[in-house]
Amino acid sequence: MDTKVLVVGAGPVGLTMAAELARYGVSVRIVDKAATRTDKSKALVLWSRTLELLERAACSETFVAAGRKVYAASIFAGDKQMARIDLTGVDSTYAYALMLPQSETERLLETHLEGLGVGVERNVEVTGFIETATGVEVNLAHADGSSERASANWLVGCDGAHSVVRHGLGAKFEGDTLQSDWILADGHLEGWPLTETELAMYWCEDGVLGVFPILPGRFRVIADVGNATGPRAADPSLEQIQAIVDRRGPGGVTLTDAVWLSGFRINERKVAAYRKGRVFLTGDAAHVHSPAGGQGMNTGMQDAFNLAWKLALVCRGALPAEPLLDSYSVERSAVGEKVLADAGRLTWVATLRNPLAQAIRNVAVRVLLGLPPVHDIFAGNFSEIAIGYKRSPLNGPYARGVGSPAPGRRVRMLPGRPPIGAGNIPRFALCTQAGAEVDALIAAYPLLLEPQPWPPFRADSFCLVRPDGYVACAVKDIGSIGRYLNALGGT
Repeated sequence: MDTKVLVVGAGPVGLTMAAELARYGVSVRIVDKAATRTDKSKALVLWSRTLELLERAACSETFVAAGRKVYAASIFAGDKQMARIDLTGVDSTYAYALMLPQSETERLLETHLEGLGVGVERNVEVTGFIETATGVEVNLAHADGSSERASANWLVGCDGAHSVVRHGLGAKFEGDTLQSDWILADGHLEGWPLTETELAMYWCEDGVLGVFPILPGRFRVIADVGNATGPRAADPSLEQIQAIVDRRGPGGVTLTDAVWLSGFRINERKVAAYRKGRVFLTGDAAHVHSPAGGQGMNTGMQDAFNLAWKLALVCRGALPAEPLLDSYSVERSAVGEKVLADAGRLTWVATLRNPLAQAIRNVAVRVLLGLPPVHDIFAGNFSEIAIGYKRSPLNGPYARGVGSPAPGRRVRMLPGRPPIGAGNIPRFALCTQAGAEVDALIAAYPLLLEPQPWPPFRADSFCLVRPDGYVACAVKDIGSIGRYLNALGGT
């Protein structure tokens, strides 16, 4: 088949998926039923781990240049600051949250994809598909009324919460819609007293107010407005949101020039498995959850980074499909479960209504986030550098004392050094000092291995790092590396 992978959906997740496959030289098509990119700000933040993965694709600089760096998040109760989460201590070269409207994220990703020779096919809708012994046959409807029967080896659904691909698989989207109404507005704030490099959350008796800087002078305001009753309410007026800002905010703040006003309800849903045969689900097609923490788009983009290198190794003939491709669902479903649970807890804590519960919450948050270890855990979770694959089926042997993170853990990037996984060929990095046995092993697996005298682990150790920068195994016996690659079916 000419098309190895067909990607459905050209939001941030689908664009990331297609760009990574194109970077690795895999023949890919990406289709979207929408005529144009979104013009809405929608998801606002790129976290540290996502920026690290974008650096592997040599495009993080364009995102950083276009966005606004935010270095902290503060939580207030009334006029008292209860806690401040400082991101500058995050163990990453991107020790901040990058605020960037989703419309800009999509524009930059599409430009990056076009630079790799692939364009988005718009006004093209998937109307059905069937899996065959060697691939997937997909029915595509075009804007001019014509239809097409497209073939691909693999199909990836990145087509959002109402995913046609998910429905086609018959996968259950299990979970609930929270029975509360929320509103948001994107506009300018006059009289905002805090720095524009800081997020602010106000926990009040009647609900929560979040204020997020987007661009100079421009902010997002988000608030819950009580329990849901009947159908979702109409989008709010500027006056309604101003009243909430007056009541819950720091005072003296005026919202003007709103470019987007919206009401919404929070869904918490997830599929049990992200793969069925030759079809995969990523992003909102696989999981949706509370916007608390701003993890949604990042989690989806990291789904794509995880799956792309695995599909690329299979498409290039470096590894057989199994067990490599099955690891995608195992790894990313576990991450999705945690993100969904964490976001749900944050939403519940922020929207407590009982005065006694609010008082206990405020004291607990002030005390706990004042403890450095707890603060660092929160910062690591928000920035997503703490994400790992502790129970991955790809985790190999580990010898304690080798100076390497354990299998499934992220390898820290070093400033001024190319990250592991950079370049256009997906390979495992063999991190060790050069030697004849190292050369022999690399010669035995030319499609899978590349030498990497980095990072500085112990001289007598061998660390194998995946193309996405997570440790596969770390041992003192190089023969263990060969046995690990043989178990994967490596050539």
